[in-house]
Amino acid sequence: MEKAAGSPCVGGSYPQKNAEILSSQYGINLFLAGLLLTFAWAVHAVGISKSHLLSYLITLMLIQLLWMLWYLCRSCTQRRLIRDKDTHAGARWLKCGITLFAVITLILDSFKIGYYIDFSNCLSPTEGIFPVTHAVHTILQVYFLWCHAKDIIQSFKTLERFGVIHSVFTNLLLWTNGVLTESKHQLNEHKERLITLGFGNITIVLDDHAPQCNCTTTTLCSIFSQGIYYLYPFNIEYHILASTMLYVLWKNIGRKVEHHQQHKTPFKFHGITVGMIFGLAVLTSTIAIVVVYLIQIGRSKIKSELALTMFYLHAIFVLALMCTAGIVALLIYRLEDRSLDNSKNPARKLDAELLVGTAAGSWLLSWGSILAIICAQAHPKYTWYNLPYSILVIVEKYIQNLFIIESIHREQEKMNDDIKTLRIVTISRGNALSLTPSYKEIYNGRAVPDSREVPCLFKGSVCGRENDSGGGAKEETSQDESSVMHSASDFSFSSRHSVTNNKRRILKNIAAFLFLCNLSLWIPPAFGCRPEYDNGLEEIVFGFEPWIIVVNLAMPFSIFYRMHSAASLFEVNCKT
Repeated sequence: MEKAAGSPCVGGSYPQKNAEILSSQYGINLFLAGLLLTFAWAVHAVGISKSHLLSYLITLMLIQLLWMLWYLCRSCTQRRLIRDKDTHAGARWLKCGITLFAVITLILDSFKIGYYIDFSNCLSPTEGIFPVTHAVHTILQVYFLWCHAKDIIQSFKTLERFGVIHSVFTNLLLWTNGVLTESKHQLNEHKERLITLGFGNITIVLDDHAPQCNCTTTTLCSIFSQGIYYLYPFNIEYHILASTMLYVLWKNIGRKVEHHQQHKTPFKFHGITVGMIFGLAVLTSTIAIVVVYLIQIGRSKIKSELALTMFYLHAIFVLALMCTAGIVALLIYRLEDRSLDNSKNPARKLDAELLVGTAAGSWLLSWGSILAIICAQAHPKYTWYNLPYSILVIVEKYIQNLFIIESIHREQEKMNDDIKTLRIVTISRGNALSLTPSYKEIYNGRAVPDSREVPCLFKGSVCGRENDSGGGAKEETSQDESSVMHSASDFSFSSRHSVTNNKRRILKNIAAFLFLCNLSLWIPPAFGCRPEYDNGLEEIVFGFEPWIIVVNLAMPFSIFYRMHSAASLFEVNCKT
């Protein structure tokens, strides 16, 4: 009988597990087909043009648009139904972030439309259809994520799994397309910079897939072509954020959740002044360094070397500060005795996996630089700064990952019952003249209606009561003893509370500082300040083409790591 009773549960979960496996395999094959098509276009494979790639991407976006419209219409017809929500998914700050990136992506699409109009004589119609479709896709997808990122789907589960996973890999392919286009633009200027540094023996033909006709309005074409590549970093971040939010939605399909109240943790500037000041100083100096780097690099050999030296020294200083802050935070955690929250949480699990997975991109580049410095026969002076820089990149990510992952897994601190209870009792001449009900009782809606009896707050204390018999001496002694013990207890509780508040204040300042530092370190590679390209030493040791391939594969993960770390640290600051 027990087996028969348990069989429906097994039978119900088995098809859903199959649906999860089938949908994931569908998504992977969808992605691999698009990836090979992208690679074939990049290497000028016979019979493959950019129009083929764009047609594939347009088809995927149209299918996702149809699915999202169907889901939104079905949701509108079922508005009165109570649905389960994942309170950890789709945080408001994450939605605001993706909206900002989406707005800039729409500007990018408008630039692409203008670029197509100016070169319409020699461009395929798909290059005009693509940005229009992408703009519509972006608007509807952001609306969908704002309204339904927290949904836990319990109906049409098999169909929804395929729809959501299709959306995940569509965004990943759009991210890949953006990364490739942006990387090709970076390579166009890379060879000239290496020649100015004296690496003239490196020869390779670079192709930028430029249109084979003249622009109708030269000024506008220049604005559009240059502006497009400065906006690509935001487009790349938009698609990777969208894919992660959709992945959490996919993992939540059919999930059973425990219904418990989720406490909101709003961001507050109070108490993080020190961290914000130091972080803003790092952000400001980083922007200045990037501007000077982009102006000086490639001008002459001396200016390029000075630009690289300046970048390395600044990065070494910032990374050393970040390592120190991370170590202090971990030491504070070691001094605290707080349990970890090991409950099932797809969003939190994905955050931890993305931190470690994307950090591998920076580690790969750093180990390549370290190996090149060790194996190279000639070492220009500026290349020696690359050694401590690469080592610190590896160490800093180790420490920061530990801090973030432990922070998001720590249970939120609960206020001690002893601190919650307000021990305010005024006794005069044997009578309890005033008695303030405890915070705990007010919080639970139970204030003490009778002031004739004061609850005992700790063992050995004297409970204040009205004394009808008037034993004066005993009562005064009792009051004195009670007053002394209350004072000692209050001092103990307040000192413990003060220490806890100091620790929390330090942790919040560290999280705020690391948040701004990660935003600062996201800016240089996202906007073309990439010493891994311009250093030149790695190209000599590994060869130009192999090293460029390594950089182009690892750099997008490194860029995403910084933005994802900043988002995670923002959450840590709110939670602490």
